[in-house]
Amino acid sequence: MQGQAFNHDTVIELARELATKPFQEPAKAPEGLTKLDYSTYRKINYQQEAAIWENSPTRFSIQLFAPGFLYKDLVDINVVENGKSYPVKISDSSFRVPDSAIGKLLVEVGKYAGMRLHYPVNRPDYKDEFVVFQGASYFRAVSKGQHYGLSSRGLAIDVAQPTGEEYPLFKHFWIERPSIHQAAIVVHALLDSKSVTGAYRFGIYPGSPTRIDVDSILFPRRDIKHVGLGTLTSMFMHGPLDPANERDYRPAVHDSEAIAMIRGNGERVWRPLTNPQTLQVSGFMDENPKGFGLIQRHRDFAYYQDLEARYHTRPSAWVKPLNDWGKGQVQLVEIPSNSEANDNIVAYWQPENGLKQGQPYSFSYRLTWPDDIPPADNKVRIVRSAGGQKLFDDNHNREVVIDYSHLSSEDIKQIKVDVRTSKGHIVESRIEPNPEINGARIFITFDPQDADLAELRVQLKRDDKPVAATWLYRWNSKDWSQ
Repeated sequence: MQGQAFNHDTVIELARELATKPFQEPAKAPEGLTKLDYSTYRKINYQQEAAIWENSPTRFSIQLFAPGFLYKDLVDINVVENGKSYPVKISDSSFRVPDSAIGKLLVEVGKYAGMRLHYPVNRPDYKDEFVVFQGASYFRAVSKGQHYGLSSRGLAIDVAQPTGEEYPLFKHFWIERPSIHQAAIVVHALLDSKSVTGAYRFGIYPGSPTRIDVDSILFPRRDIKHVGLGTLTSMFMHGPLDPANERDYRPAVHDSEAIAMIRGNGERVWRPLTNPQTLQVSGFMDENPKGFGLIQRHRDFAYYQDLEARYHTRPSAWVKPLNDWGKGQVQLVEIPSNSEANDNIVAYWQPENGLKQGQPYSFSYRLTWPDDIPPADNKVRIVRSAGGQKLFDDNHNREVVIDYSHLSSEDIKQIKVDVRTSKGHIVESRIEPNPEINGARIFITFDPQDADLAELRVQLKRDDKPVAATWLYRWNSKDWSQ
């Protein structure tokens, strides 16, 4: 088979040219595949012996997803070897299917719905699945010892806007074949949607943690005001600060428990997530952020008590910009949900001026999938947030409790608790030793007065300098009335 010359400039030029033309809907899978139910679709399995590079010296291999069920958009996939690009064909033996008619349809379609990358992450004699690209511009990854949880996206457009969200699609992938000595793999992707095209390069490094270096250049077809870079999508149902609305034997159910940030000025921020009664959108203004992510900090089974979902093994995800992102905001969207099967948390960077038609926009970032973000130099970190009615209080005030690790009794004597609220009144705040975690517990008694919403802000200071991340929380009367 004769290949075509390829490098990343090939994708950039394709995206640039595509942006000059009106958007065309991607090719769709035929009805015979899209009408399959979930149980039938999950019986369509790519044959391991058909995996790309399965029997070659390289330690990586690629398996592909069939179109069908919810995955209607058809995706082209090529492999790149020695600077040449070759399309990946579907044969009669590519998939194990529950019905021969399905197999025939797949061969006729000749395209895929996505792919998954394999590499010996957990032990040297077995190639684990560790990255998946499937659906729109979604992808997700795991590190050593983890199970899939939250996802990332190449781009988000008009999240939580009245006009409805637009979902750009990775319509074409090119996968570079690694050498026998390489412990990394490169994937290129062409993104397309009504509003923008884009050329992406993913440098993927499996391990502990797995990291993905993302380089992108976007070509807007129109001005885009609400665009999300480094988008993360997750699930939060309930936890100690936001208990379940209905009785649940599990004390916490979530893929992520908080959004964390390191602002451009170096300030660390920790904001617990909620499952609100109404849609909530929060913006955290910044300039040239140093990082943000959705974090699953608790790693003990006892915190979740879920034998099947194993939430204590779900990854965190951290976005670290590799170039200047300028002014903008980290935006957090929290969507009401009654099912842990639904992703209801979205976080991303929104540039202040959005994207302008005809002006290419380049951005780069490092996306890692750790258990937790590294602590600050002083190692003090927030390990738990909880809340409810204050005990033995005739005024029925609300109380928030925050636990901090790595604080000695001598440290506590020197610390001032700085608490502020945008509405209502802070009745009392106090700090006490918490020897169970070698740290401290902060108690905050709060009277919302007539407020429906209030932004709470807590800082621990010593000599007027912060000793831990700034704790933020949006108190909502509708959520706390349950």
